[in-house]
Amino acid sequence: MPRAMKENRAIYPGTFDPVHFGHIDVILRSTQIFSSVVVAVAASRGKGPLFGVDQRLQMLRESIGENPAVSIVPLEGLLVDFARELGVFTVIRGLRAVSDFEFEFQMALMNRKLEPRLETVYLTPKEDYTYLSSRIVKEVARFGGDLSQFVPPAAARMLLEKT
Repeated sequence: MPRAMKENRAIYPGTFDPVHFGHIDVILRSTQIFSSVVVAVAASRGKGPLFGVDQRLQMLRESIGENPAVSIVPLEGLLVDFARELGVFTVIRGLRAVSDFEFEFQMALMNRKLEPRLETVYLTPKEDYTYLSSRIVKEVARFGGDLSQFVPPAAARMLLEKT
């Protein structure tokens, strides 16, 4: 008789300002690897986000829809404290290019120093989305470009309302 499969959960933290198809791709592919994924929306006040946390939560919830493997929650404070609170010690991070790696590697090492149980798993987005970043999407929106190929409808609608 096979042993029951152990539940394996992961946290996918980010600012998601706004969410784009690269984020959605990483979230959905993560659910193929992990039994559940907690999408943690960071306040990131230092980055000066265009949208408030509540707006980004709404944007993600509308974009993902009902998916029992995904929960979307706010993240205040340190990721390591959040991980301890949940008892989830795997972090998912997206890597688009080699240029992302240095920062992500440094962050993973710092997180592991603060919480030795924390492991980081890197996923690359589908090739169609490797060039996407929230910063670039906001720039396209600012100049009235077509957002439909970059962001889900909820994000496009909210971006148009803001710009």
